[in-house]
Amino acid sequence: MGQIKLMHAKLHRVRVTEANLDYIGSITIDRDLMDKVGILPLEEVDVINLNNGKRWTTYAIPGVAGSGEVCSNGGAALLCQPGDILIIIAYETCDRAKILQYGHQAQVAIADANNRCQKLLRQTLIPDTDSLQFESF
Repeated sequence: MGQIKLMHAKLHRVRVTEANLDYIGSITIDRDLMDKVGILPLEEVDVINLNNGKRWTTYAIPGVAGSGEVCSNGGAALLCQPGDILIIIAYETCDRAKILQYGHQAQVAIADANNRCQKLLRQTLIPDTDSLQFESF
């Protein structure tokens, strides 16, 4: 059946704390937030800016744990400014047949105004005969 790409981690409504044009590239994220949802250092992520609709792909670099830091670096610093609200999504490639058989689970952290995890959700695909049921809890 082939490979499919599914979300495995999402940081929802994090706020940009800094935009650093002079850094080599990437997005720096508070290490606690990365760990909460399972985003690894150097992992590719999609970033969506809810303030202006811009969307880009980059890689995550861990910031200081507990700092609340979310800093867009390099050219992406031109796509946002401090205070903008972002969604950051990480994906993984999965075997479609295994997902249909065993399911899948993604972690979603909803951030408060200080980029602390306000709520942690699990979005789950549960096998059900020849289809999948979706649950979010």
